[in-house]
Amino acid sequence: MTENVSLQEVPDAWNRVGERVDTQSWPAQALYVVATPIGNLGDLTLHAWQALSRADIIAAEDTRATRILLDAWGISTPLMASHRHNEQTAAQAIVERLHAGQRVALVSDAGAPAVSDPGGVVVQAVIAAGLRVIPLPGPSAVITALMATGVTTDASPGFVFAGFAPTKSMARQRWLRQWSTLPAALVFYEAPHRIAASIQDLQIVAGPARRVAFARELTKRFEEVATMPLAEAQTWLEQGAHREQGEYVVILYPPEAIHDEQAEIEQAAGVDAWLEALLETMSVRDIARVAARATGQSRDALYTRVLALKNKNNSGQ
Repeated sequence: MTENVSLQEVPDAWNRVGERVDTQSWPAQALYVVATPIGNLGDLTLHAWQALSRADIIAAEDTRATRILLDAWGISTPLMASHRHNEQTAAQAIVERLHAGQRVALVSDAGAPAVSDPGGVVVQAVIAAGLRVIPLPGPSAVITALMATGVTTDASPGFVFAGFAPTKSMARQRWLRQWSTLPAALVFYEAPHRIAASIQDLQIVAGPARRVAFARELTKRFEEVATMPLAEAQTWLEQGAHREQGEYVVILYPPEAIHDEQAEIEQAAGVDAWLEALLETMSVRDIARVAARATGQSRDALYTRVLALKNKNNSGQ
């Protein structure tokens, strides 16, 4: 059993790591794009804490929400507003500050700026001005939800993040049809007061057997992650008194690959016809080499296949 770390040891470890981070490069004239906690204040990284402390100013989506985080961590850096309604203007002001030699940190309300959050316009403006952008990784609701569900693996790592679902049912169904046919997990955000309607639309588009995962209140006290067929989703939602509260990450599992035996037979027959035609003018070895390059299949396997076709044809003559 692992012993608990004493409270006395924590400041020592923090100070040791802090000293190493302190000696790293902290260039001026740079935009520091900083990921912030999505619920648990303890998820702010030491790297992010240093960057926010060293910045001349912090551009925040909501200065009031960010001030709560800064106060909790003892950071007194001044704030400026940079949200989706003033982002173009804020971007120009930030570029001017960077040209003047300042360090500017960019944060959203929670998670990674510019990932389904304001920030992308600012980053683009800074890059266009030929100035440096330094990303500081950290909390992400998308990655956290994927970690908790196991929907992605080494063998099948693909997923697509589509942001927030449309608010109207018909638009949402069209949107889901566009994304849900891809051979990868679909990850999107949904507001708690629309989750029931989204479940209905998911069933219409993807069918009751398709698996789905719901992740809500991630990293917070009432965190909940559940995976089930869509047929059970509405019942699951109704069984929890607080399940229509808290922002959702929804993960729609990829569609099951359909094994079409007849299509495979027809495809094999078409390849054989092509190989037999080449036998009229080429050697078995050359056909295997050309076919391997064209199809990506094993040259040895194709050689065996062409040889069998040649023997079959000779025996039938």
